[in-house]
Amino acid sequence: MDFKDYYAILGVSPEADAKEIKKAYQQLAKKYHPDANPGNAQAEEKFKEVTEAYQAISDPEKRQKYDELRTSYRQWQQHGGGGNFDWGRWQARPGTYTRTVSPEELAEIFGDLGLGGAFGRGRSNFGGGGFSDFFSTIFGMGATEQGSGGSWGGARMAQAGEDREVPARITLEEAYRGTSRIIDIGEKRIEAKIPKGVRTGSKVRLAGQGGPGLGGGPRGDLYLVITVEPHVQFEREGDDLYTDLNVDFYTAVLGGQAAVQTLNGEVVLKIPPLSQAGQKFRLKGKGMPRLENPRTEGDLYARLRITLPEALTQQEINTLRELATKREKRGGKN
Repeated sequence: MDFKDYYAILGVSPEADAKEIKKAYQQLAKKYHPDANPGNAQAEEKFKEVTEAYQAISDPEKRQKYDELRTSYRQWQQHGGGGNFDWGRWQARPGTYTRTVSPEELAEIFGDLGLGGAFGRGRSNFGGGGFSDFFSTIFGMGATEQGSGGSWGGARMAQAGEDREVPARITLEEAYRGTSRIIDIGEKRIEAKIPKGVRTGSKVRLAGQGGPGLGGGPRGDLYLVITVEPHVQFEREGDDLYTDLNVDFYTAVLGGQAAVQTLNGEVVLKIPPLSQAGQKFRLKGKGMPRLENPRTEGDLYARLRITLPEALTQQEINTLRELATKREKRGGKN
């Protein structure tokens, strides 16, 4: 579902008052009104668009909700717009119907333009299926009126379908490379693509695969709620990974090299002399792909664990004992 900037559509500032909004709408509606553009489908669509925008921000209650959504959406974009925007928190409750501007109100608005009578004759048809998925989802389908609850301009009372959630468990390797799951929806089977970099709690949106709409309304969406299973070797913190690196006593003291396993194969790490147990070595760009920008990756941190040789000869033990004695005489100093 695409976000609609109703202020931009009407060409007004988000701080515009009701009078400015009404004036802007009158000018645009006069320009694109079907009666002024007979047979022009493009003008009719533009007329529907500006009318929808006016419906949304001319009503104080709807405008307040829209402004809050607009702010949240812009903040999401400023942070990279990664993943899917959470439309669910803004969706109108099931059974919600938004009262649209009545024919009498529109006739009053257009009276000065010489077009008001068109609404009384039923010639304008912007109500018939004219509300976008965005408007219907956020405000509920516009409840239109003719007499005692029928429809005018061919519009019907409609409601977007219910969003649904399905759990999906994946491995850390699948989260690293991206994967897919086969989902059965009734008699239909679809393949859901899961992007790389997802975390536990991430939601993958399948547009239009949720519950059926009512009264001709659009279907809801289906969300895969991701759980990334624990890994035996790696711990994950955000986009960074942590792993233990076993290094023998001699390498830790004298320095050397050690092989580190990553999710993309093995790399060789240089171990400096006199490395301490618990010391962390950063392998830049060897962590998880960033969901917001999969071309970049987090880091991998290898924690040093010093291991003793499995078997020492008596000569090696005597040598170590001699070194320990000398060190003790120096007071434990190098």
